[in-house]
Amino acid sequence: MATRLEIQKTYKIYIGGQFPRTESGRFYPLKNKKGDIMANICQSSRKDFRNAVVAARGAFGGWSARAGFNRSQILYRIAEMLEGRKEQFISELILQGLTDKAANDEVSLSVDRLVYYAGWCDKYQAVFSSVNPVASSHFNFSVPEPTGVVAIIAPEESSLLGLVTVIAPVIAGGNSCIVLASESKPLCAVTFAEVLNSSDLPGGVVNILTGSSEELHSHFSSHMDVNALSYYRKNKNEIKTIKENASLNVKRIFIYDKLVLASDKAQSPYLIFDNQEIKTTWHPIENIGSAKAGY
Repeated sequence: MATRLEIQKTYKIYIGGQFPRTESGRFYPLKNKKGDIMANICQSSRKDFRNAVVAARGAFGGWSARAGFNRSQILYRIAEMLEGRKEQFISELILQGLTDKAANDEVSLSVDRLVYYAGWCDKYQAVFSSVNPVASSHFNFSVPEPTGVVAIIAPEESSLLGLVTVIAPVIAGGNSCIVLASESKPLCAVTFAEVLNSSDLPGGVVNILTGSSEELHSHFSSHMDVNALSYYRKNKNEIKTIKENASLNVKRIFIYDKLVLASDKAQSPYLIFDNQEIKTTWHPIENIGSAKAGY
């Protein structure tokens, strides 16, 4: 009997709830420590990023309008499905150089982090909203609202935990996003996209690209329909370019170059709040006597 050839997984990108290949047709070989090719990874282009922005903008309205408890249910469902595919993620992390224990710990922490943010979806508004004192006969309320489309350049050193850490607070707060996954450890990114796609998360809320930050960071920071950019790497030249581009289009940027992914500081309601805008509403106070007379 002939020796059976194992079918290798095809790693694509994730845009608008679908798994296209990059429009450029480019790819780069991903190698292990021995120099063996593990997979061919899509080299995303500027056009892929622009397509992802269109998908994210289209999904933002419906996702931001959902009740907090519903977003909470969906994040919890993502955690359930990640738990159910735990062994697959562990095997991919081991392929990318982690020990058995480190891979198991990373998947477990990723699941727990999703559950953490699922719990905050319907609570952060109460924490960060306020009733403000004013001198006139008005009520004055300040409440957080989603920023919009958020572009994210995920940590390079982490395949799964880095991805979950950057995505969960953004979508918990009602935003949509485009994420550039780790270039050297991209395997879990596409597999996590499969988890998102088979959960209840609407297509376009999360879009995941693979490829080079060196090529794409300037496009992430200069696109006029991106409202905010979060950068989780340590490249000083890229940070400089991002800040310069953002100053030209008044884009909100966050540089998390010192964040330790496995620490408690890597999960916080303040990471949700970073991608919120504060809306203040004035409402006149009715004359109590007139109201009673009218009643």
